[in-house]
Amino acid sequence: MQKMESDSFSRCHPLLNFFYFGVVLLFTMFNQHPVFLGISYAGAVFYAALLNGWRRTLRQSLLLTLPGLLVVALLNPMFNHYGVTMLYYVESSGNWITLEALVYGIVLGAVMFVVIQWFSCYNQVMTTDKFVYLFGRIIPALSLVLSMALRFVPRFLNQLGVIRNGQKAMGRDVSEGRLLDRIKYGLQMLSILVTWSLENAIETSDSMRSRGYGLRGRTAFSVYRFTKRDCCLGTLMAGLFAVFTAGCASGAAYAVYDPRIVLAGFTVQGSTAPVSVTPWLAGATYLCFGIFCFLPVMLELYESRKLKQSRKKTGTDIGMTYRQIYEELEQEGKIL
Repeated sequence: MQKMESDSFSRCHPLLNFFYFGVVLLFTMFNQHPVFLGISYAGAVFYAALLNGWRRTLRQSLLLTLPGLLVVALLNPMFNHYGVTMLYYVESSGNWITLEALVYGIVLGAVMFVVIQWFSCYNQVMTTDKFVYLFGRIIPALSLVLSMALRFVPRFLNQLGVIRNGQKAMGRDVSEGRLLDRIKYGLQMLSILVTWSLENAIETSDSMRSRGYGLRGRTAFSVYRFTKRDCCLGTLMAGLFAVFTAGCASGAAYAVYDPRIVLAGFTVQGSTAPVSVTPWLAGATYLCFGIFCFLPVMLELYESRKLKQSRKKTGTDIGMTYRQIYEELEQEGKIL
């Protein structure tokens, strides 16, 4: 059964969903300015909390993001020694640990795990039917392969949980028995999982071929319609995208970490960015990018408020109607 959309943005047109995630992922992956990364991470965390709940989101961030970020931040200065600010001398290798390499390692780790956080939201919103709806007629074979690849890991993990529960019921879990028994049980689970994945891929291919997928002239049923709300939201997204793209092109996202740390809008160690950026341009760029990242959360809050007001008004109207009927019957003497 298809998963029910849990928020307002998920119920928008798939074109808007794909455009939104494409923009935030591209600007996160190819932008190394700390302000942009901080805004992007905040938007990803709030949207993930809206989709999955705060407990699951914080557990993922604390158990995965923070340790991984620290590992990348510590490994980068150990293998890269650029920069002019010396922090510590490693006698065994004869190299210096520099501030620039350490900061750049933190930035690389932040980029990696912000992208992971956004992809967790992408998997919740951009379902397979949405992706096939957008690209099924343009690139039918590639769209099918990409949709299967994007959902491969979640389905793999779910099926692994099913297999492990079955093995545990038979006393063959990897946490039971001697070491050799655990290895044997783990290999059995892996064998079952690989067999299931291959069989599932063959069944999917045969099913799509039997339905005429990719043939010329084949029509497909779709429940997606580009409504007036989608038009207004798409116009707003396009306007915000144009503003912060122009700001980035003007140098508001300039960031260099070798040999000195140089950030647009900031002065670090007496250095300034080679591109002069006015404060209002940088502020407008950051503000528009922040609104764009928080757009799904703001849309959900807005529609929840409108729904509460509508329910309150409906209840008031029903109460007034009952009161009017009661007063009319009382005036006619039908109610004592």
